[in-house]
Amino acid sequence: MSKQRIVAMFMALIMIAGLLAACTSNNNGGGAGNGSNGPSPSANNSGAEGTGEPPGDGYPDYSQGFPEPVNLDIPVYERAFEGWNVTDNFYTRWIQKEFGDKYNIKVNFVPITRNNEVTDYEQLLAAHKAPEIIFHYDMPQALAYYGEDVMQPLEWDEIANYAPTYWKNMGETIEQYGVVDGKNMFVFAARPDTDNYVGLIRKDWVEKVGMKVEDLTSLEKYNEMLAKWKEAGLGVLGGSLTRNNYNYSYAFRDWPIDPKYRALYSDLAVADFTTKDTEGWLRNLNYQFNNGLIDKEFYLRDDDNKVKSEFVAGRTGTYGFYLASNTDVFEATLKNNPEAEFAVVPPGAGVPEGLVPQGRAYWPFGFIMGINYESTAEERAAVWMYLEWMSQPENLFVLQNGIEGENYTLDSEGLPVKAPDFKGESVLSQNNNKDYWGLVTESAVFATPELTLKANMRNWAPAGYEYIAEDLIKYRNETAEYRTPDALFTVVLEKVNEYKADLNALFQELYLDIVLAPEAEFDAKYEEAKKEFLEAGYQEILDEKQKAIDAGQFR
Repeated sequence: MSKQRIVAMFMALIMIAGLLAACTSNNNGGGAGNGSNGPSPSANNSGAEGTGEPPGDGYPDYSQGFPEPVNLDIPVYERAFEGWNVTDNFYTRWIQKEFGDKYNIKVNFVPITRNNEVTDYEQLLAAHKAPEIIFHYDMPQALAYYGEDVMQPLEWDEIANYAPTYWKNMGETIEQYGVVDGKNMFVFAARPDTDNYVGLIRKDWVEKVGMKVEDLTSLEKYNEMLAKWKEAGLGVLGGSLTRNNYNYSYAFRDWPIDPKYRALYSDLAVADFTTKDTEGWLRNLNYQFNNGLIDKEFYLRDDDNKVKSEFVAGRTGTYGFYLASNTDVFEATLKNNPEAEFAVVPPGAGVPEGLVPQGRAYWPFGFIMGINYESTAEERAAVWMYLEWMSQPENLFVLQNGIEGENYTLDSEGLPVKAPDFKGESVLSQNNNKDYWGLVTESAVFATPELTLKANMRNWAPAGYEYIAEDLIKYRNETAEYRTPDALFTVVLEKVNEYKADLNALFQELYLDIVLAPEAEFDAKYEEAKKEFLEAGYQEILDEKQKAIDAGQFR
C-alpha cells in the first residue's frame, strides 16, 4: 500500500466526501477494481422496490427478481447459544421465504464465532469462501481488512437506488465515515444511544456477609466484600481471559481526561501496557489472584459460555453479559442455587477511591460493513436489497419480536408484550435475534424516546427482573459524562498495523505471567515486561502517535 494511500485513509473518515482528494488505484485481484464487478455508472438514483417508482435507468431492475438465481452469503455471529442453530432456524427460513424467494435469491448464513471473528474471516477469505459482507464493530480492524484489499469500492448512488429506505436512514453517516483513501468503502448499521451490557452480582452473597450492594462504591470496598465471600466459603469473582479488546484500564485513569493522553494510550487494537493505569489494573488482579478472590482459572475462560457456566453453577458471584428478555442465565442459576438473588454491580465497584467510573463511548455507528472483493455485481445488489428489506419496519419488527399471538401480544400503545414462557418454533435467539437484524441497527427504535425506552425495558428484562434493566439504565445515565470516545487520528498509524498482532500475543503472555506471580515478584516482573513490550514494537507505536499528536493530527 502506498504511503500516500495510507496517509489519506484516516483523513477520509473525518471529511465530507466532496472535499476528498483524488483516489489511488485499487489492488484487488479479480474484484471490483479490475472492472469485472464494479458498480454501474449512475444515471440517477430515483426509485426502487417499495417506492412506487421504477429503479434508476443506470442500474438493472431487479424489483421482480433476478433472472438467474443469486447466492447471497450473509455473516451471522455464532455465540454458542444452547439449542440454537444460527444457520437454520425459523427466522432464517422466514427470511428465505419472505425475501429470498421473492427475488430469486438463495440466502445462506455463514457463522462467524464472536470471540474469534477476525480469525474466522481470514480463514474464509483465504479459502475464497467469505460472505458478501465483511463486518466488524471497530474501525481499526475494518481498516485492516481494507488494507488487505479484500473489499471492493462502492457507489453511493447504487445503494440509494436499491436501498432507498436504508440510505435515507444511514446515508449521512455513510458519506461522513465510509470514505477511505478517496474511495467509498464502508456502510454502517445505526447505533442509537443505548447499551444493554450489564454486570450481575449475587445479591444474596453480598447480604450474607453483612454488606449491601449499594455499599460497593469503590474497588477497595469491592475487594473487602470478596474477602468476606472467601471467608464465608461462598465463591469468588468471575473472570475471563483479556485479549484483543483493550479497554480494561479506564477505571484506573485520572479524571478529567487529557485528550492527548487519551490519544496516545486509548486503543482497542493495542494494550496500553506501560501506563500507570495498566499497572493499577495488573496490581489489583495480582492481589485478587494471590488472595483467592477471583476465579483461579480465569485465564481459561476464553468465551462467554465458559464464564457463564461458572456463574450458573454457583462457583462465581459475578457475570457480565448483554441483557435480553429471553436470557436463561437467571433461570439456569436458580436451578442450581434456588436461593440466588441478583443485582447490578454499581459502576463504582471496580474504581479505586478518588477516581471516577470512566468508560469508552461508541462512535455513531454500529456494524462497519464492506463488500467482499469477490462478490459479483448481482450479489452486491442483493446485499443492498437485503438491507432495504430489513429496513422496512414490518420486517424488522418480526425479526426483533417474533410472531404476534405466539412470541408476543400488542399493548394499547402498540408495543409488543412478550410471552415469557414461549418455547415454540418461532422462539427468538437468546439476544432477541440481534445477530440477524444488527446489520441495520444496534437496538430497536419506536415512535418516541419514551416508547423506545419502554420497549427496551421489555426487550432487556425477563419477567420479574425489570429492576435489573432499570438499574442498568440508571447507572448508564449517572456515568454518561465519564464516557469518552477513542481519538480518531487523521493520519494512518502504520506501526499499529505492523505490530498489533505480535503485541496482542505478547500481551497475553506477559500479563498472565505478572498476574499469576507471587505478590513479592510483581514489581520486578512488571518492569521487565514493560521493557520487553516496548522493544517488541510498542515504543515505535508511541513515537508515531506522539508525532501525530504534536502535529495536531487527531480529534
